Amino acid sequence: MATDTTWSTGSEIAQAVATGETTALSVTEAALAVIAARNPTLNAFTAVTAERAIARAKAIDASPDQKKMPLAGVPFAVKNLFDIEGIATVAGSKINRAHPPAARDAELIERMEAAGAVLVGALNMGEYAYDFTGENVHDGPSRNPHDITRMTGGSSGGSGGAVGGGMVPIALGSDTNGSIRVPSSLCGIFGLKPTYGRLPRARSFPFVASLDHLGPFARSVRDLALSYDAMQGYDPADAGCADKPKESTTPFLDMGLDGLRVAVAGGYFRKGASPEALAALDGVAKALDARPVEIPEAARARAAAYVITTTEGAALHLDRLRKQADDFDPAVRDRLIAGAMVPSTLVVKAQNFRRWYRDQVLKLFTECDVILAPATPVTAPKLGQVNFTLDGVEMPVRANMGIYTQPISFIGLPVAAVPVPLSPLPIGVQIIAAPWREDIALRVAYALEQMGAVKAVRPKL
Repeated sequence: MATDTTWSTGSEIAQAVATGETTALSVTEAALAVIAARNPTLNAFTAVTAERAIARAKAIDASPDQKKMPLAGVPFAVKNLFDIEGIATVAGSKINRAHPPAARDAELIERMEAAGAVLVGALNMGEYAYDFTGENVHDGPSRNPHDITRMTGGSSGGSGGAVGGGMVPIALGSDTNGSIRVPSSLCGIFGLKPTYGRLPRARSFPFVASLDHLGPFARSVRDLALSYDAMQGYDPADAGCADKPKESTTPFLDMGLDGLRVAVAGGYFRKGASPEALAALDGVAKALDARPVEIPEAARARAAAYVITTTEGAALHLDRLRKQADDFDPAVRDRLIAGAMVPSTLVVKAQNFRRWYRDQVLKLFTECDVILAPATPVTAPKLGQVNFTLDGVEMPVRANMGIYTQPISFIGLPVAAVPVPLSPLPIGVQIIAAPWREDIALRVAYALEQMGAVKAVRPKL
């Protein structure tokens, strides 16, 4: 344990630290060594906070409360849109590099460290989170740990690459339209997009306020639950954070599937999916004896999500677009400019549809507890790949990796993304639950993990 952090889970590390088998300092030093060895290839980290991490690990080892810390000594890293004290919050952009260093950590970093975790750095991402590929024009692309010629997915590409590449057992990312679930799928790891408003976003750089979620990546479901539980709780500094009591999910993991009703989405969620995506979905559905269900108007939901995304994103960046347009990634800039020109009548229609669609989907949860759907239409595309072909149709990669995730985050539902270990590349499945029922999504994910139907895929590095 003192030296092998490349595939240990956070719960294993915390237990070893608590029992004295190893120390937080030993684990941290080993993690930093792995990052130094692997990051030049995977390009997941944009900043490594080694000095801070060593000091934090020593403090944990000296703390009388160490055994009470559920994540004692567990290394973690965060997408570089999270504020880290002393570092400029770049959010994947060139423009933000001129910003002053953050004066305080993001709320979720503070909560993870209060649980004993050790921050080791900031992670690569798509510019301003408007990305599904993990290819950043300023910092270079994150590289998939299963094939370094392929994408990690985005926009939390560094988070997916860091966890899937064995550099940290847990990472934090953001998900507006799929930016946790897409990298989880392509990198062969677990991810959790909580209910909208469940985890506070205070002191993180926004993209689309009405769609932004923050959440964890991990190599086990238990680690997802441990980190999610550590981060729960109301924060008045985030206007979108719901005033909900903390609800521990870890006690529910071992309850099994008894009494749970599982459905699998058809129609839109099968149309256009690759054979790999369908094989993964059907395998999980069979393991859970899922019955078919139709999610109504999912295509319109995706279209409305695009309207809201591009218009809210454009409004946020309008001043930067006017003054520093040449400093944007052209692909991001052009979509934001287009968003600034969308008529307000279309935005109103999209928001009205959003309310109707939410009501229709919530009705489905009177008949089932979770709904299964693909996480991505294909396995990881090649870096620089512009299109992929589905059913004989050429589809742009950047726009379409989120075709199955956008209709879900559009209405803020909680989702656990689980990896199916296909060969040669893994691919993910979404486990979608009703609002505030992260416990059920994680319970189903854990049951699948125990069956061996899903598991994090160790890279050949």
